[in-house]
Amino acid sequence: MKIKTLKYSLYILAVITAFLSCEEDDVPTVTFVEEDRTEQQEKDKDSLLTYMSTHYYNSSVFDSGSNHKYTDILITELPQDDNGDYLDLPNPDQNTLLIDAIETKFTTYLEVDYEYYILRLNQGGGEAPKFTDQIRVRYEGSSVESEEVFDAVSTPIELPLVGNGFTTFGTIRAWQLVMPLFNSALDFTTGNDGVINFNNYGLGIMFIPSGLAYFSGGNTGSSYDNLIFKFELLQYEEVDHDLDTVPSYLEDLDGDLDATNDDTDGDGFPNFIDLDDDGDGVTTTNEDIDGDGDPTNDIGANGIPKYLDPEETESTEIE
Repeated sequence: MKIKTLKYSLYILAVITAFLSCEEDDVPTVTFVEEDRTEQQEKDKDSLLTYMSTHYYNSSVFDSGSNHKYTDILITELPQDDNGDYLDLPNPDQNTLLIDAIETKFTTYLEVDYEYYILRLNQGGGEAPKFTDQIRVRYEGSSVESEEVFDAVSTPIELPLVGNGFTTFGTIRAWQLVMPLFNSALDFTTGNDGVINFNNYGLGIMFIPSGLAYFSGGNTGSSYDNLIFKFELLQYEEVDHDLDTVPSYLEDLDGDLDATNDDTDGDGFPNFIDLDDDGDGVTTTNEDIDGDGDPTNDIGANGIPKYLDPEETESTEIE
């Protein structure tokens, strides 16, 4: 047994040596060329619309009540005849074609115009999060093409919609767009068993193109996957990533729902993770001149908040 093992080891060594001695030109290379985002969006749009035109959901289940689960949502493909042609919707009093129930939304992301779609099953009785907040959710994610579930969370978890890029990382773009369209739970109770029961929370589905998801990444098992997320929006927490007393959503100065491209002093750190937004040597916190905990209402001579104006260096810091 030892002799055989030794011979096998020597054989492997010889193979490795031969491989390493090959000329560089002999080593095959694979060049990955990413799809054009605009062209891919057109393909994704067709794929999503086809899916929603040929699939239905059990709409009658949600005609009453506000505490349904994402697991109550059943999406089914229309029946087909022997020729593969789709038949009529079965039990139309109980089911609805997705295409007849969804809302179409539009956004521009990475200089490409996108369409995405939501199915609003319950708006929720609480307030809506901002795109930079942290949310508590339950959800299930699946692929439109394979219809396989690639991710599911049945116990509520907390997700930062936008991360700070150092210790936390945010969600895909679609979640930042969709979650603020729903409200969190109205309230909750804690049972004797310690289980928290949420009441009247946001419940829905998002249908999103790959460009607002993982695009060429293989996070779902394949590239350019169009995705479906069923979700319950339970709670949220307002986030101030840099703890400068300005909520991160207010640091989106141009209002494009992207806090990463707002960098007043051009130092490479977007305002939402920059302690001194205007680079004047005075931290944003210390430019809260009136001491009300809100630097955004301390307006300088130039008509803008002092924490965004490098010409205004007045500070509340004790020398």
